[in-house]
Amino acid sequence: MKKQDLKPIADFLYEVGILSKTPRSGFHFLGSGKQSVAEHLNRVTYIGYVLATLDGTVDVGEVMKMCLFHDLGEARTSDLNYVHQKYANADEFKAINDLAKTLPFGNELMGIVKDLKERKRAEALIAKDADQIEWILSLKEQVDIGNTRAKTWIPSAVKRLKTKTAKALAEIIVETPSDDWWFSDKADKWWVTRNKEL
Repeated sequence: MKKQDLKPIADFLYEVGILSKTPRSGFHFLGSGKQSVAEHLNRVTYIGYVLATLDGTVDVGEVMKMCLFHDLGEARTSDLNYVHQKYANADEFKAINDLAKTLPFGNELMGIVKDLKERKRAEALIAKDADQIEWILSLKEQVDIGNTRAKTWIPSAVKRLKTKTAKALAEIIVETPSDDWWFSDKADKWWVTRNKEL
């Protein structure tokens, strides 16, 4: 590749970097917590991998690409939460299309976003469920530190889920304390002594 051909790639990499500075606006209405779009995309991609692997019939790589790119347009449009979306329209598809025109892999990028928006393929349904599961996890984390408003938001997010695996996972997430993965055995003396003499 020639040096001048790499300039749009550099621009793209700077653009995706702005996602780490773009806040997820739903947390403002929730009253606690905060998250950047990049943080959201990171966990959505892990969730997509898990859901696709558990499904066993879909292309895991395609699901992960959809998860990774599903909010890419927000680098240009910002994040519009459900209240904003009731009154404002962000044309994320146009934002992605404008970006894709500059990139050698732009056609692939447009295909990924188009598949995700149409939600005809199983991969797209799983990717969208991964997006919702990430929100459910975020809400549950806020519930666990005392935000009662977050608890009232979870049921509507659960109702958005489409796949059997995501629905089952959401049920477990809601029942599981968010610190259980590291602090499940609270009676273990490790938490007091760390196996050292006092």
